[in-house]
Amino acid sequence: MDPARHRSADARSAAEAPTSFEDVLATAYVPLQRYLLRRTDRTTAEDVLGDVLLVLWRRVDDIPADAVLPWCYAVARRCLANQIRAEGRRERLLRRLADEPAPVTEPADPRLLDALAGLGDTDREVLRLWAWEQLAPREIGTVLGISANAASIRLHRALGRLRALLGTRKDGDRGGHLLGQVPGGEEASR
Repeated sequence: MDPARHRSADARSAAEAPTSFEDVLATAYVPLQRYLLRRTDRTTAEDVLGDVLLVLWRRVDDIPADAVLPWCYAVARRCLANQIRAEGRRERLLRRLADEPAPVTEPADPRLLDALAGLGDTDREVLRLWAWEQLAPREIGTVLGISANAASIRLHRALGRLRALLGTRKDGDRGGHLLGQVPGGEEASR
């Protein structure tokens, strides 16, 4: 092989190879856009194209001069696969969240709100963990960083204070949540 001829072929390919991000963009933008639009919807294609261009900008020095477009297609293929996986995760999360009951943020009874406001912060937190989050005393203890026995005592005392603030109705019914039991049928004092 003639060395002069080999050098001129190298010089030609080096001269034709993109040397900057702008050159890569000029060479690959439209082909990448078409590549993605053939594989997904327009919105996803635009999002993935943005990801691809970010990768190309960050790795412009790694792009092989003799295979710019194939290298860009490989990046687009991987970015599209990432997008598809992410969308699958989002859909699974949405299905899981749709199956969960809606969280209760505030009780509807204004008397209970007033009574809770009349309690100290610790009593309110213990009662909320028990009634709203449906935690057992040992779980309340874990949340508060105290023993299960201490949580049970705090719960018992908080329930007593809440009962005192609420009083009883004319019909003798205390109404609402059973104040003497925790979820699962356990006594509050245990």
